[in-house]
Order: sequence, then C-alpha cells, then structure tokens
Amino acid sequence: MKYDVKNVKLADSGKKRIEWAAKEMPVLTKMREDFAKKKPLKNLKIAACLHVTAETANLMLTLKAGGAKLALCASNPLSTQDDVAAALVQHYKIPVFARRGENRKVYYQHLNSVLDFRPNMTMDDGADLVSLLHTEREKQARDIWGSSEETTTGVIRLKSLAKSGKLRFPVIAVNDSKTKFMFDNRYGTGQSTVDGIIRATNILLAGKKFIVAGYGWCGRGLANRARGWGAHVIVTEIDYVKALEARMDGFEVMTMQEAAAIGDIFVTATGDINVIDLHIFERMKNGAIVANTGHFDVEINVKALEKIAKEKIAVRPNLVEYKIPPLHLPLAKGEKERGLKSILLIAEGRLVNLAAAEGHPAAVMDMSFAGQTAAADYIAKNHRKLKKQVYGLPEDIDIGIATLKLESMGIEIDTLTAEQKKYLSSWEMGT
Repeated sequence: MKYDVKNVKLADSGKKRIEWAAKEMPVLTKMREDFAKKKPLKNLKIAACLHVTAETANLMLTLKAGGAKLALCASNPLSTQDDVAAALVQHYKIPVFARRGENRKVYYQHLNSVLDFRPNMTMDDGADLVSLLHTEREKQARDIWGSSEETTTGVIRLKSLAKSGKLRFPVIAVNDSKTKFMFDNRYGTGQSTVDGIIRATNILLAGKKFIVAGYGWCGRGLANRARGWGAHVIVTEIDYVKALEARMDGFEVMTMQEAAAIGDIFVTATGDINVIDLHIFERMKNGAIVANTGHFDVEINVKALEKIAKEKIAVRPNLVEYKIPPLHLPLAKGEKERGLKSILLIAEGRLVNLAAAEGHPAAVMDMSFAGQTAAADYIAKNHRKLKKQVYGLPEDIDIGIATLKLESMGIEIDTLTAEQKKYLSSWEMGT
C-alpha cells in the first residue's frame, strides 16, 4: 500500500484521538453500523481531499465499512494531524498522503497521488480534486461518477464551472445542506476560530475591537462567539442585506477602511481575495492581529505584507510579527518621527481554526460528515441518471440526519395532528 505520512510510529496516539472523536459522533456511528451490514459502497473507489483530522478519520472508517476503497490527501497544508494520518495507514490500512506543513509542490503531488488511485468518485473540501480533473487530468473525468463538496468556497467554484457548461460530472453540494451550513459553518467555525486565535496568541478577547469581514454563516457564528467572550465586534460587508442583518443583530457595521484604524483583531470570512490588502495593513494600528477563517489563504494579501516588511519575527507557534513602516502621512504637530509598527499574522493567513487549533468539535462534524456519507451513497445509487450539474442533498436526507442527531441527544419534538395537517394544506378553512 502506497502512502506518505510524517511518521507511522505516531499511529497509536492517532488511534486514541480517532476513538475519542467517535464518542461525539453518534450519527456517523449509526450510519457506519448500517453501512457495515448493507455494504452500499462495495468496490467503489473514492479519492478524498479533506482536512486530515480525527473527525475525518471517522468519516473514512464509515465509508470503508460501506465497502468503499479509499485514498485520502489533505485539503490544507497546515490542517493535517500527523498522528491521525499515521493511524489511518497503520491501524486501518487506508492510504493517506498528507504531512502537516507540506509545501505547495508536495501538496499537489498528494492530490495527484489520490487521483492515481483511479477513483469512481471524489470527495472535496475546496474543489481542488475537481479542478485537477478539469485541467491537467481531464481525460480521467470520464471515469468519475460524481463528487461531493463540503465548503462554501468549493461550491462557489463548482457552480461557476457548471454555469459555464464545463462541469464534467455531477456534484453534490453537501455544504448547502441545512444540517451542514447552519451548524458546522455557524457553531463550528465560530468556536474553532476563536479557539485558534486564543491558542496562537493567548490574549484576552474581552474589551478588544474584533473585526469580522463577511457576515455569511461563518461570519455570523464568529461574531456571536467573539461577543460571548466580551469582544466589541465590528462587521464589514459588501452585501446590503447582510450588513443590515448584522446591525439588527446588535453589531457595529462599517467599511474595512474605517475598521482598519481602530481594530485590535481582524478575521476574514468571505471566500474572496485580498479582503485585507496593502492599504488596510498601512492603516492598522501597532500590534493589530490578523487571521483568516476562509478555506483558501487568499483573503489576506500576505505577499504584500511580506514585501513591505522590514523585519519578520516568529514570536510564538503559528504567530509571526511583521514590522512595517507606518502609514505615509504628514507628521502630526509635536510628532518628530514614527518607528516601525507591528502586524501579527496567525498561521500564515491560512485557515486559522485548523492551522492553529484542531478544527471544529466532533459533535458538529458528526452532521457534516453524515452528509458526506449520504452523498456518497446517493451518487452510488443514482449516478446514471444524474446530470452534469451541482445538486443539493435531497431534503429527506437532511431531515434524516437532523432526526438522528436529535435522537442521540435524547430530544423528542411534537408532530402535527391530522386536523393541523389539513389546516396547513388547505385554503378553505380560513380564520
């Protein structure tokens, strides 16, 4: 079996971590038990590009229980838990190609390694495998039954591909499932992003001016969690409705240009490029902390920061201080000179919750990976009739996942009476 992990001797530690995560993933555990009996993925080859974490390992074990043959690589160079990667290879005999800190060249070697596996299906976290199958390896696309995508960023890329008429196979947008984006994106990203910032800096959030760029589901979750820690939260947006929502939710709203001069902590959560650019760095005050919780490391223009920096110091694990010239404005009255100011960048501008912490808690990934599992099952059963477009998971699957999650929490809900159903489905009864 081919694989590339940092050290297989870490396998025992990784196995313990995987088993610990499983305790918080009852929905996936139930699906694994069902898959082990029915084998719905028998002989199916799946290439997965995901964050190699303990939670992802439990997804891999579920797919394997269903009969699938797997190959896994990392969707981010800094998100791999090396002991988990080793455990998947050593204890569970699943080929893994992932090393924490791998450079861009190795990252793409690993993407190609899982595609060398000649899969029938891909499972993506950012659409990098799909991108390769539409560029360098497009001949291989004819062998793909379908793919599933877990991120907002990836779904945006794939919908663009479908709109252009160039998508070569069907894709299930798992990210668009309610049991994914309303929980993973909001509660998972909110908690794990704050966790990453605190681990990297050990600062007190209370009283800090905390700038959240983007008020999508991830931004909503982050803004609420930061407020819960006592931060003064300011939201920047380009969408009028979302900006209004943020204000109605009790957050201050302003442009990034305005926020730059007063913010203590800046976190991008937009999925777009250069949200924090050179002119924003120049306006930031001394000691500003900058992080990104979007999937790709493009939201912060790190290249521009590198270019203007006069000095660069690794002050803590996952925290680098850039000393840059102050904003080129005339000196104020009585001001003789200005020294260099510090900008502190967390985790190279990469996904802060996975690069500086351990990612989302297992309890929320339970639902996200239940969606990925269901998507694989759905593609296996329906690929012959699916068109080359981006689909959402059927609503009944989403409801099924929510039902299992509530059952695992010991929660029962009300049901409609026959009279109530009739009232809601008719117009004759009126008031």
